[in-house]
Amino acid sequence: MIEVREISSKKDLKTFIKFPFQLYKNCDYWAPPFSNEELETLDKEKNPVFKNAEAHYFLAYKNGILSGRIAVIINWIEVKEQLKKKVRFGWFDVIDDVEVTKALLEKVFAIGKANGLEYTEGPVGFSNMEKAGILTKGFDELNTLITWYHYPYYAKHFESLGFKKQATWVEYRLKVIDWTIEKVDKFSGLLKNRYNLHVIRFKNKKEILPYVNDMFGLLNKTYSSLQTFVPIQQYQIDYYKEKYFSFINPDYVICVADSSEKLIGFAIVMPSFSKALKKANGSLFPFGWYYLLKAQKKNDAAALYLIGIDPEYQGKGVTAILFKEIQDLFNAKGITQVETNPELEENKAVQQLWKAYNPVQHKERSTFTKPIN
Repeated sequence: MIEVREISSKKDLKTFIKFPFQLYKNCDYWAPPFSNEELETLDKEKNPVFKNAEAHYFLAYKNGILSGRIAVIINWIEVKEQLKKKVRFGWFDVIDDVEVTKALLEKVFAIGKANGLEYTEGPVGFSNMEKAGILTKGFDELNTLITWYHYPYYAKHFESLGFKKQATWVEYRLKVIDWTIEKVDKFSGLLKNRYNLHVIRFKNKKEILPYVNDMFGLLNKTYSSLQTFVPIQQYQIDYYKEKYFSFINPDYVICVADSSEKLIGFAIVMPSFSKALKKANGSLFPFGWYYLLKAQKKNDAAALYLIGIDPEYQGKGVTAILFKEIQDLFNAKGITQVETNPELEENKAVQQLWKAYNPVQHKERSTFTKPIN
């Protein structure tokens, strides 16, 4: 017998957050998120995304035993302004029982139908700034700070229930090679002179703050043509700024500006936190902060999180300027292995950037979609 219950209390929300810790407790490759951050993200009183979104949270029980969870999400900016009649779902985790998956997804269809929506897609978050996609390749790899891990049976469940792949993201492992620096260094210098550009580096987090809004503005411009795009609202920017600021090492933030100090490109790189997250096991205390701090200060691996380029400068080689600075950073920090942020399969322009770094596609993830009958 399968029972699916909608939750509303803080106690039940904690149960919702903790279910993956039970499901993946024996998995070597699941790097858990911090529970308190998950609670804040899903708290309708704390996360400003609920100014333009709604969410319903469900837990599934089979024979009285907790067996799955799902969040059903409607982003009203997406529905009303972008005219996408879509109901989202995310925070999806389940035992290997397709009937439990089916029971959870029936709640998605019911809420979508009740709101006049036409199809569902997931797993995704509230916007394109959050985690997305069922893992379909790379099951023996640790997930990063900004990705979900899933067992291989998840995708099989969706396919057996008639879902089709909608969007696919790929991730690459890059090897930092010294010989690339001479080539990139020369090209970077030529471009800075040609377009009268200069690099901005930061000594502390406070110096970054005046540039944050412009960075998100560039993200809106850079990715507006991609299929998953939903414009980032100012209150979301303020929220992300506060939420993720503690993780940012100013050494790993690079900006490029023109002669009028207009920001035309940026890159945010971070030391890899995957192993630290695994050790912290969802809690900053008592030792989670120590593991994160250690990962920031001494690490031979890094992750490329965000790159934004003003469309006016795309195709002009501005990424070479950023990559020259990134290469210098990696050499100075002893970084030899790098993972890219998930990038849409069709985003060939960004994938061209990795060619000099012996890229190996080691992970892949997809969202799944189905019409609402």
